[in-house]
Formats: sequence, C-alpha cells, structure tokens
Amino acid sequence: GSVKTGKMPEGEKTRQCKQEEEQQQKEEEQEGLIEFYSSYQELFQFFCSNTTIHGAIRLVCSKKNKMKTAFWSVLFFLTFGLMYWQFGILYREYFSYPVNLNLNLNSDRLTFPAVTLCTLNPYRYSAIRKKLDELDQITHQTLLDLYDYNMSLSQSDWSTLSTRKRNSRSLFHHVQRHPLRRQKRDNLVNLPENSPSVDKNDWKIGFVLCSENNKDCFHQTYSSGVDAVREWYSFHYINILAQMPDAKALDESDFENFIYACRFNEATCDKANYTHFHHPLYGNCYTFNDNSSSLWTSSLPGINNGLSLVVRTEQNDFIPLLSTVTGARVMVHDQNEPAFMDDGGFNVRPGIETSISMRKMMTVRLGGSYSDCTEDGSDVPVQNLYSSRYTEQVCIRSCFQLNMVERCGCAYYFYPLTAGAEYCDYTKHVAWGYCYYKLLAEFKADVLGCFHKCRKPCKMTEYQLSAGYSRWPSAVSEDWVFYMLSQQNKYNITSKRNGVAKVNIFFEEWNYKTNGESPAFTVVTLLSQLGNQWSLWFGSSVLSVMELAELILDFIAITFILALRWFRSRQQLSPSGPSPNSHDNTAFQDEVPGLSAPHRFTVEAVVTMLPTYNSLEPRGPSRDSEVGHE
Repeated sequence: GSVKTGKMPEGEKTRQCKQEEEQQQKEEEQEGLIEFYSSYQELFQFFCSNTTIHGAIRLVCSKKNKMKTAFWSVLFFLTFGLMYWQFGILYREYFSYPVNLNLNLNSDRLTFPAVTLCTLNPYRYSAIRKKLDELDQITHQTLLDLYDYNMSLSQSDWSTLSTRKRNSRSLFHHVQRHPLRRQKRDNLVNLPENSPSVDKNDWKIGFVLCSENNKDCFHQTYSSGVDAVREWYSFHYINILAQMPDAKALDESDFENFIYACRFNEATCDKANYTHFHHPLYGNCYTFNDNSSSLWTSSLPGINNGLSLVVRTEQNDFIPLLSTVTGARVMVHDQNEPAFMDDGGFNVRPGIETSISMRKMMTVRLGGSYSDCTEDGSDVPVQNLYSSRYTEQVCIRSCFQLNMVERCGCAYYFYPLTAGAEYCDYTKHVAWGYCYYKLLAEFKADVLGCFHKCRKPCKMTEYQLSAGYSRWPSAVSEDWVFYMLSQQNKYNITSKRNGVAKVNIFFEEWNYKTNGESPAFTVVTLLSQLGNQWSLWFGSSVLSVMELAELILDFIAITFILALRWFRSRQQLSPSGPSPNSHDNTAFQDEVPGLSAPHRFTVEAVVTMLPTYNSLEPRGPSRDSEVGHE
C-alpha cells in the first residue's frame, strides 16, 4: 500500500500565514489597559533606557563592552548602598527625637510667688506638754550617763522628777526599747572599753532599732553626738505627736507674736493673705499669697514693690533638743505647691535684714516621644497623697509613704495619710522604727524605684534667689525701733540682738525667662534631608523615586505572571491519556507488513504555541494534520 499526505495549496497556505501574522501584529500593537513585560531583561532594559536616575542608562549603552557594563553596575549599586546608608543615619537621628532649646525673654506683670515662713521653734503645745516633759527627763539622764552632761533644769518643769518612773512607765518602757548608746569606731573595736587609749571622742553614738521578735536589729549610728541626740529625740517626739487623735489640736497659731509687720507693695497685709500649718520640726508656719482667688502681682521690680516682714526670732518655751538654731526659715515656691521646708528653704538670721531678690524662670518640655515628662501626673504609677498639683517632690514623698504603709503597716508622721491608714506609734506598732530606717535605706538607694517612677513635670516654674544681708536695726536706731515694737506689739525685750529680724522679698527685674523645647527633626526636615541625599547621589527628583517604585511593582507583577504561565503550561503538557489525533505506530506497521525499505512521506502539522504576555487565554483550537491512508 502507499500513504498519501494531504497538502494545502501553496497560495492558500501563504495567504493564511500572512493573515495570522497581521492579526498577531495588530494584537501586539493594540494598546491594553494593563500591559507587562515578557521577561526580566526587557523590564530592566526599558527601565535603564528611560529612567531619569543618572547613570542607569550607561548599563544599556555599554552593554557591548562587558568591562564597562561591569564597572557601571558596580558603581551604580555601590552608590545605591551609600545613599541608603545615609538614609539609615537620618532615620536613626529622626527616631531619637532630638530637641532644640529655645530661650525667650518675656516682659509682663509678674504674679508674686507664695512665701512660707516658719518660726524654727517647735512649740510645747499644751496637748502634749506633759509627755514632752517626761521625755526631757529621760533625755537628761541619758546625757548624764553618756557624756556626764547635766542638762539645765530651767528649760522644763521638773516638779515630777522624783515620780518619773511611776508616771511615765509607758514612755520609759518604749524609750528603753530604743536606747541611745555609744559604739566603738571601726579601728578601735578590738580594744577594751577601759583601755587608756580609748577616749570618749573615739566612740560613735546611735540607737538600736530591733524587729518585733528581736531577731534582727538595725544600728542607726552617727559620727556627731549632736546629730545622734537630735535624731534620737526627734524619733520619740514623732511618736508622741502620732498619739494625738487629731492633729488640729496642735494648732496654737500666734500670728501677732511672730509677725510684727507685714507689707506688700506698700500696703498692709491681713489675715486673708496667709494660711497656717504646723511642722513638727520647724514649728508654726505661715504661707503668704497662697490664695488662688486673689494673688499678688508685681508691676515693678525693686525692694519697695515686694513683700516686707518683721518677725520675732526670740525663742520662748521652745524645745532645745529639736531646734538648735535661732531665727526663722523662709521658702519661696509656686502657688498650689506644698512647702517642703527641709528641701528648698533657708534660714533668716536674727538681728539681720535679709533682702532676697528673685528671678522667675519657666521651663516647658516636650512630652510624648521627646521626653519622659508628665503633664499632670495622671500617667505616673504613684498616687498623689497631697492636695496640690503634681510635682516631682510630691510624687517621691507619696511613693515613700505608700511603701511605708505597705511594708510597715502604718504611715510616717511627716507625710499625708493614705486611705484607711494611721500614723506610726510604737504603742501600737512596736517595731515601726526598725521598719522605717530599713525602708529609708532602700529608698535612698532607689531600691523602691521612686526616683525612676516619678518623672519631671512638662511645665514648671522656678525662682532663682540671691540674698543680701545687713545689720538691723542699726546701733543708733535700735533703741527707738525696739521701743516702737514694744508699744505696738507688746514685745518684751530680753535680747535685742537675737529678738527680731527683717525679711524683704522682691523681683530683681521685670523680665522673666522661658526655656522651651521644639522638635529639632520634624517630618519636613526628614524629607528635606532625604531629598538632599537622593539629589547628591543620583541628581534626581521625587518622580525618579516613583520610577523606582514602579520598577519594583513591575518586577513583582511579572514574577507573578511568569509563575502563572509556567503553572498553566505544565497543566497543558501533562499526559492524561492518548490524544485523539495521535497515531498508533504499532497499528501502522501492521497495515504495511510488506515494506522492506523505508518510504519517504511528509507530515504537515500546526503546533499550538503558548500564549504571549498580551493574553493568558488560548489562542484557539489547533489545526490537525491531514494524513491519508491508501
């Protein structure tokens, strides 16, 4: 038999091929909504030929010279690396949130600050006079045993001295539980007490505080005997004060016997201009200009436009073991802030006129990411125990008091009470002193974390003070000055030089400074610096950045399309059974068994091509070959 191969006429075949080429060219030239490149090479070649980034076109122009292509490729990517290294430095600086310090000088009417003045005379209040006399008797015997010092009997009522143990058995018991003792210095520990080389000056003095079961003791020692005696006496004095059911019972204010004269802006002060409170160590304290409804203002600087006070500094019926100085203590602070006299105050000398000039300075900090300051303390994890606005010192003291109540079961007398707590008193809390001094050591070492928790306020007002001193009254005028004071204030003169003092507090200048902060690196600054770096390394603009972004998006898109095309081609080429157009070679051989030599024949077929990038759909059914059998 013979096999005939069906052939298409030559003209028709040429015409059909030409039509297919024209159709394909028409489809390629037709503009689509979204078009992608058919390969990565085409993508990068188009980018390098058309981008506005300097140097990229050299990668295409020098493609016939491999040495130049390699050189420009290395240079191009090295430049990119250096530029993004500079970008990293800029971003690191931006996220460090630097600030600029702005100093402004303002001129305006100045609100006069609050001024607190204390007597430095812990008074023998009538409610606790008897117990203080008993404590003085015990202290007298203690000083006599330790130092052979016979305390003057004229300072206290010693009428009950012979019955001390009977009348003060409770106080005597607690004082004996916390006795004042001497201890050898470290370099003399191994020497016996009666050694002739050991002098009384070679001892440290202090007192012992033990836990409730006496298993652990805390030794509070001092190198100075004066400090030790004063601290020991103050410890027992605080316990006596804490036994008072109501602190208002100690309010024995005597304003007229302490403040002899008060004038502000040449106008006389009255009771509406001050408030009173009691301090355990500084006595009666008076705060001027603390009423927020009617604050004093200064329109002019100078000594005549401030606060002028004449105060009594003579100490009568005082407690010599608590107060070892004579005079008064003054502190300048802002309104609605507590007066912490042991932190910011200073003493006024008797017989001296003290002129204190002030300079106001405001500090405004940036909050948020720029600093750890707080606006009003609401975001600080410490409860404010004071009835005032937030300050760092208010927070620190509140933090200590909260830890004191939690650890020791009672509150320290110097700080406000927490809800449901009571002040420490060794008649109720036997070992509170041991707990307090242990806790105080941890507080100072910041083991409690109070200094870390309490942050600075974002806005605060400070007053820089400078003082000048002169003798007052002078030697030629003291007679008539004291005479007028005795007539006006019924002042009995016992010591002219230590009896009175004068205090002047005023603004030194009308201007005040404001230290503010502003961001040093804003978003605008960051974009400007990034643009400068981009222009420096590539001499291009924002649109060039968009071209680079477009390159990245096209790269991702073409990767997706090629992966999809590969996946679909694998599906089309995978065998799923014999094709209907395929020929069985075995059957074909059976039909022509008589052939002994190969015969030439032609098989014409049209192979279906894979879809181009313009379309992902099949182009149509393939044309089968026409094979005829004879």
